[in-house]
Formats: sequence, C-alpha cells, structure tokens
Amino acid sequence: MISIHYFTFGPMSENTYILWDETKECVIIDPGNYNHTENKQLSDFISKNDLKPVHLLLTHGHIDHINGNRYILDTYNLLPEMHQDDIYFIEHHSISANMYGLKVDQSPMPKVLLNEGDIVSFGNSALEIVHTPGHSPGSITFFNKADKFMISGDVLFYACIGRTDLPMGNYETLITSIKQKLLPLGDDMTVYSGHGQETIIGSERMYNTFLV
Repeated sequence: MISIHYFTFGPMSENTYILWDETKECVIIDPGNYNHTENKQLSDFISKNDLKPVHLLLTHGHIDHINGNRYILDTYNLLPEMHQDDIYFIEHHSISANMYGLKVDQSPMPKVLLNEGDIVSFGNSALEIVHTPGHSPGSITFFNKADKFMISGDVLFYACIGRTDLPMGNYETLITSIKQKLLPLGDDMTVYSGHGQETIIGSERMYNTFLV
C-alpha cells in the first residue's frame, strides 16, 4: 500500500508530495521547496523515514511546482520526469521567477518525458498517468486504482478547478480533461491537489459548480 505525505511550500503555498511503500522506495512529486528551511524539512522527512527517492515527477511545469528541482538533483541525483508540452516552463523558469520577484536556482531539464498510459514504478507500487491539459498544455495526473487516489496538480481542487488565465491555459480544455479523464476514475478516488486540501471525485462531481 502506498503512503502519502505532503508539505506546503513556497510563497504560493504549493503542495509537495512524497509517496512510498513498504520497500521504502519513494517518489517526490512537484517539489516546491523554496529555501534552506524547506529543503531541510523535505530531506529530514526522507532521512527520518529511511526513504530512498527514485523518481522526481512533475504534474506540470509552473514555477511554484518546480522551484525545488535543482535541490532534488543536487541531493538525490534525480532529474525531473514530465510531459513534453510543459518543457517551455522549465526553459523559462528563471524568467518567470524574475516576473514574480523570486530568487531561484534554474531547474534542470527533464530526463524522461511522460505520456498518457505510461506507468511509473517504485518499490512494489506503480502510478498510472493520464494527460489532463487545460491549466497548462502538459499537465498530467498520476493515479493508483488499487489505493484509490490521484495527484492532480492544478487541474482539480476542492470545490474549484485550476486557473486557465495563465499562458497556454484553456478553460474548455480543462473542463474536458476533468470530465473525460478524472471523473471516470471513480467517485471514491481521493484527489490530492497542488494547493489546498484533498477532496474526492464523488464530491466534486456533485457539488463543484464548474462541473455540474
């Protein structure tokens, strides 16, 4: 069974996830750690739980989800794995940071490009991938049917959806992604989002005003 822990990091209050199983192999998803204190918080958790990071996964390439990429590379020798349609945001990481008045270390480029239908394995566990564009063109969602959860990035939130007013966002595409890719995964699927609290698909299907 997969265990899940998350931190809320950075000036944009982004959720960074660590997933692991009984083997102690783990994946880091969307490292938003932004400063020394947050870097230490992340590494201390990994060390205290005897975890071994084997993948650095990105739901998408927006700045608040990638600020820790360089630290993860330097500390655990892991390069990001992501969808090719969001490479633009990796390439423009420093430019985006300057726009927000943030000081960051430029993100390394991805090692692996992920596509819908791919499976990421760690320990005795696996995450499946669906391509869920709209918030960004390369947004992807990681899910596990057996443990009934998904890591949705900024696609779907508790009672809300991701922004589509950012560069290359598209409202109609986002709604289609949610309705055609996420809702069919089942009402009992827990949704762990890029910001805020978790929710479940059944609740969002019934009460999310963007979807009803």
